[in-house]
Amino acid sequence: MQVPTKVSERTAAGASGGSVTILSFAGDISSASKDAILGAYHGLNGAVSKVLLDFTGVDYINSSGIAIIIQMLLEAGKAGTQSIGIFGLSSHFQKVFTMVGINKYAALHKDEAAALAAA
Repeated sequence: MQVPTKVSERTAAGASGGSVTILSFAGDISSASKDAILGAYHGLNGAVSKVLLDFTGVDYINSSGIAIIIQMLLEAGKAGTQSIGIFGLSSHFQKVFTMVGINKYAALHKDEAAALAAA
């Protein structure tokens, strides 16, 4: 049984002192997550330049969920005005994200502190 995806938004200070928006995911990420994830991302309206994706509360991501993440990263890349970092992945999903090339579009960080230090 899949756990519905929840997305929350918060703001933190990056190492440079600038504002960083963090989208925190909880639950499972699958095709059913598309509206929640892309809705939260589109809700930013491109108004922020630094975004971190927090996967700490995610236990399961299937291939459809990975496709949604890639879609979001490609949209950010086309806009050209946002940098996106990812943290909170299990070691398994760090390997998966690297294997599918997500690390070419977003920096993968061990934890929030490392992600904010790089922001």
